[in-house]
Amino acid sequence: MRKWGPLTAVCLGTFMLLLDVTIVIVALPDMAHALGASLSELQWVIDVYALALAALLLGTGAAADLLGRRRLHVAGVALFAAASLACGLASSPEALVAARAVQGLGAAGMFATTLPLLGSVYQGKDRSVALGLWGAVSGAAAALGPVVGGLLAEGPGWRWIFFVNLPVSVAAIWLTRRTVPESRAPRGGRIDWAGTVAFAGFAGLTTYAVVRAGSAGWTSTRTLTTFALAALALLCFVLVERRAAQPLIDLSLFRTPAFVGVMAAALAYNASAFAVLPYTSVWLQTVLGMSPVHGGLAVLPLAATAFVASAVGGRLLHGVQPRLSIGGGLALIGAGTLAQGVLGAGSSWTALLPGLVLAGVGIGLVAPALAGAALSSVPAERAGMAGGAMNTFRQLGYAFGVAIFGSVLTARMQDSLTQGQAHALAGGGAGELRRAGVPEDALRGAFASGLNGAALLAGVIGLLAAVAVLILVRPRRAAEQASEVARPEAAAATR
Repeated sequence: MRKWGPLTAVCLGTFMLLLDVTIVIVALPDMAHALGASLSELQWVIDVYALALAALLLGTGAAADLLGRRRLHVAGVALFAAASLACGLASSPEALVAARAVQGLGAAGMFATTLPLLGSVYQGKDRSVALGLWGAVSGAAAALGPVVGGLLAEGPGWRWIFFVNLPVSVAAIWLTRRTVPESRAPRGGRIDWAGTVAFAGFAGLTTYAVVRAGSAGWTSTRTLTTFALAALALLCFVLVERRAAQPLIDLSLFRTPAFVGVMAAALAYNASAFAVLPYTSVWLQTVLGMSPVHGGLAVLPLAATAFVASAVGGRLLHGVQPRLSIGGGLALIGAGTLAQGVLGAGSSWTALLPGLVLAGVGIGLVAPALAGAALSSVPAERAGMAGGAMNTFRQLGYAFGVAIFGSVLTARMQDSLTQGQAHALAGGGAGELRRAGVPEDALRGAFASGLNGAALLAGVIGLLAAVAVLILVRPRRAAEQASEVARPEAAAATR
């Protein structure tokens, strides 16, 4: 317990917070029915959690360095638990979205401290083992979300996908306080609040613009104005970070091709692998008539293959360059997602099986290697910043992916349905459309066409990211590593 207790505590929190990114997927139809939620509200139930997590991750990481990483980690778990209770008790879509945003804030406090806590406890070979297991838990959590969500939604009800977090949170807090030592950054500083606000504005406005574009139109005044405000927020973030004494992220890191490649991989990984799944779940349940459990089990091959590939690949690929593991994994994810875009009006869930298995193998290769690649793409003193940026880009990829693929889905549906029918169908309203007289073949064909379009775009994103990683992420030269070792030694000699 003394040696691996900290890893268990951190992985318990990580599993819980990443599980909640995807656990709501199979419960979306039940939520829509119980709360009267529209498609855009369902998208925000998914996106606002990932957005809050991504937008506040770097800021909470800086706060943890000042206030204490264990202290902020425990506070994050407590806030996450309180918000989970509020999610389970929500009586309207607006209340659920607001509670999910607070839940994302708590998750940011947990997630921002995971890598620094592991880095402060484990060294050498133990650190490699700890990072590998943490990566495997991260991939398995995101992939298992639909299965766990299906079991809870069909059993005690969709509200229990949030209530189940309460006992897990208690266990995580107890184990963290018992086994994880407190740690802080070696030097004092202050939190970059201006950068945090500007980055949160950019992420939120961009997602809002994409979500609204599906109904208002991509060239509407409202959509273009929101995109312009998002661009302005991004410009403010760049200006603030260039002048900040202790920025959230040193923009000079983006001059390093390896760092750019790893960030592109993180963004594309979550988008390509997971962001189509919410709409796949709606198709399985409301169009094919599967129960939440069966809908979750239909995507179980993704989770199972990811777990096996992660466990086996960690041993067989030991010593292989991260660019090959990540690039090859993204290529498999892209190919697997493309293979899911073959649906027709008469297709069943088995049409997804080959693509899910292929993508699962890719997830198992990418998840464990991504954290290590982020840490090794920058000098040692920037490792914490690189890890935080990698996790931020992952969550942004999921949030942007859900918004973009939802717009593609409804746009393709409108080839055979009206705009109102397309949005109702994508939001789980197949039953109402049937009762309104829309033919079954039209509903099946429209949803299959929409999913094919979303899968095509997701697959292309994965393949392009694989090429970018293979080109940009190169092994660091021995001379660079030697200079990093020499700098502290030279400083010591000068003193």
